[in-house]
Order: sequence, then C-alpha cells, then structure tokens
Amino acid sequence: MKKTFFVLALSVLVILPVFAFGLTAHAQTAADNMLWGGFEGNVQTATGLGNTDPREMAGQVVNILLGFLGIIAVVIILLGGFKWMTAAGDEGKVDEAKKLIGAGIIGLVVILAAFAIAQFVISALYNATNATG
Repeated sequence: MKKTFFVLALSVLVILPVFAFGLTAHAQTAADNMLWGGFEGNVQTATGLGNTDPREMAGQVVNILLGFLGIIAVVIILLGGFKWMTAAGDEGKVDEAKKLIGAGIIGLVVILAAFAIAQFVISALYNATNATG
C-alpha cells in the first residue's frame, strides 16, 4: 500500500506543474488605468509588486486550486479502479472500490460546477467594471 501511495504521489508531483501554467486573461491598458488610476508604475516601484489586475490574480488562483482538486479526484477514481482490478472477486473490496469511484465522480462534478460558477463570477466582475479580459 505504501508503494502504491508513493507512486501516486510521485505521479501527481510530476504532472502537477503542467496545470500551473493555465491560460490567463490579459487586462488591457484601459483596465489597468481604471484600476490604478494611471499610477501603476508608481505602485509597482513603491511596493515592489507587479501591477497585475487583482481580478486576474484571483482567477489564476481559483483555476490552480480547481486544477489541484481535479487531479485529486482523478487519482481517487484511478485508485478505485486499481482496487477493483485487484479485488480478486472479493465483494467487500469491490464495494469499497465502487464507493471510491463514485466519490471521485461526485468530486469531479462538484469541481466542474465550482469552475463554472467561478468563471461566471469573474466574468461578471469584468463586465461590471467595463473591463475586457
């Protein structure tokens, strides 16, 4: 069991960086001017931080977190499939595997719903401030 967990954890750590580079929306100059009042250079030099739109940063964080959760749900489904394949006809193990697969599928549905809601909210924020992105 430890070896299986180690292999799964290692695979997640190898695959995970791929999802960290998701597509992001790029705010236009008008949105930057509206957000920073034309002082984005001053804000950047005074704080040492970038002048990235906070809505864009929030969208990136949400997408990364949902990506992590999606990976975990897929790993749960794969673990359930592995347990089912190695059950060797034991009904108790097959039932446990079915529960894992069901939980993984429910998790994916919840994650997809959260993604849809997050995209709607971020889009509504952009539309409410007359920004494009």
